[in-house]
Amino acid sequence: MEQPNLNYVEQLARGDEAIKKTLLDVIKTEFPEEKQDYYDSLAKKDYKKIEENVHRIKHKISILGLEQSYELANTYEHNLREKKMDGVDDFEQILTVITAYINTI
Repeated sequence: MEQPNLNYVEQLARGDEAIKKTLLDVIKTEFPEEKQDYYDSLAKKDYKKIEENVHRIKHKISILGLEQSYELANTYEHNLREKKMDGVDDFEQILTVITAYINTI
């Protein structure tokens, strides 16, 4: 599986460490909350809410340079619209990788 990186964050910050820190702080704050919301909606089998959570998390996936993971999340999101859980395992693996990564930055 591909690994997260800060290339896009660094592009956005354009060398400004304060902007980079702000972006990373947003990710570190929002991602755990979004992940918990995802698991809460998953436990309730609320497909619409699961889909919304996946959609929000996709933005973090993209910011962290995970292009293949973004595509997997996008496919999963579309499957949820059909009330299909195809892709849940891949998505949860992505969540695990991101969680481990943000704990190191």
